[in-house]
Amino acid sequence: MNWDSWGPGSLDPRASKREVRDVPAQVGEVIEESASGFTGAIIRTERSGGVHLAVLEDGRGTRRSFPLGHGFMIDGEPIRLVPYVAATRSAPRRTASGSVKVEQHRARVARASRIWVEGVHDAELVEKIWGDDLRVEGIVVEPLHGVDDLAGAIRDFSPGPQRRLGILVDHLVAGSKEERIAREAMAVPGSTGNVLIVGHPYVDVWQVIKPRVLGFEAWPEIPRGQDWKTGILRWLGWPHSTKEDVGLGWKRLLSQVTTYADIEPSLLGRVEQVIDFLTEPGQLNDDQ
Repeated sequence: MNWDSWGPGSLDPRASKREVRDVPAQVGEVIEESASGFTGAIIRTERSGGVHLAVLEDGRGTRRSFPLGHGFMIDGEPIRLVPYVAATRSAPRRTASGSVKVEQHRARVARASRIWVEGVHDAELVEKIWGDDLRVEGIVVEPLHGVDDLAGAIRDFSPGPQRRLGILVDHLVAGSKEERIAREAMAVPGSTGNVLIVGHPYVDVWQVIKPRVLGFEAWPEIPRGQDWKTGILRWLGWPHSTKEDVGLGWKRLLSQVTTYADIEPSLLGRVEQVIDFLTEPGQLNDDQ
């Protein structure tokens, strides 16, 4: 079968006769395969048996591969998925964080020091912007899945001069519960000089993506008592009733982030501060 002949008016009953736009198969793009209804984010493209495939992952972590070409939809609009070709740039190349990219560099063996963030979404955002830099420095980002027992987690980690912690906390503002938790955590023996807790003022890490990047003027106010992420997805008109919907919604938002310029400065400065703290002279492991 000629997969590229699978176009509007053939196997997809929802496709129209109008011209179908080409969409590059870029990692992070959320698409629907029309025939099966499978919806997921592109995690990679590959060739198999001479066929160019896109590998999709849905909110439950299920992965399926589909040939590029017609037979896909974005927000109900039929599209043709085509190979993504990255634009070439003159040297020096830059990472997503804006730093000069270190070419042909093997990732450093992980240091004992760590960056802790509140959840998986925070970790994925930090990886997308600072991943190249962190691999050069040998710094691992770990999600905490909440900070309610931050003091206990720090105590278990046993920080020290060669085993530092940089912690990024959501909604770290004066008078908040998070401020009290951070203050109690810094009282744990060994924290002084070896633990740095910073934060941003937003309710959730989703809000550190600049609204203009997503096509609207400002993030909406979600009434108290409503789940914030669910409220955002409902406001956007996206599926929001299940955990899988929330996961796919986040992948869709994150796919619009390409560089540090898409992120609010309040987060950029804090992450850079943490990286500097963990990479000060004398903070390398003995085997580095």
